[in-house]
Amino acid sequence: MADGDSQRCVSALLNGITQRLYYGNTEITEEFLKNELYAEMTQDEFRALHDKMRSLLKSIASADMDQTQLEAFLTAQTRKQGGGGVTPEQAAALARFWKAHRTRVRESLLAQSRWEPGLRGLKWRVDLHTSASRGQVSNSPVALVELELGRTGESSEFVCLEFDEQKVNLVLKKMAELQESIDSIVHRS
Repeated sequence: MADGDSQRCVSALLNGITQRLYYGNTEITEEFLKNELYAEMTQDEFRALHDKMRSLLKSIASADMDQTQLEAFLTAQTRKQGGGGVTPEQAAALARFWKAHRTRVRESLLAQSRWEPGLRGLKWRVDLHTSASRGQVSNSPVALVELELGRTGESSEFVCLEFDEQKVNLVLKKMAELQESIDSIVHRS
């Protein structure tokens, strides 16, 4: 196989792996890729190539490598001895593929890692209760909070909450603890 054909097949293999792994296209199977791209290879040879490219692609995507990192990574992979590395043609195909698909793969990974449902909006206001349920005058402030929750592509649900001053202070305390926890993780990294 000529170098150009080899690089096109590797690019097509990477595209197929990406379609299944990151975009959820279940029609692209390992068997389909073998039959379409590498019909002359044995099943074991193809599985080794497929698994190697899948593993490399997962490593590159999970690290969200920029061009400099990718170049260093692929250089190290081409220097590996004993069949564990990649050929220069495969490295070139990986580099071209990642340059073209990095943004879309990253967006897919982010979408797959989001918690559902998500917070779409938040509205709040402070009201004054002028009377209690038994006709007593209270003049106590309450916070009314409306949360808009929803999954991607679906309509929103709304949750309304009412807090007195004590509950607002408790929520603020818990949020401060959450912020401290996040800060301690971020500053450790």
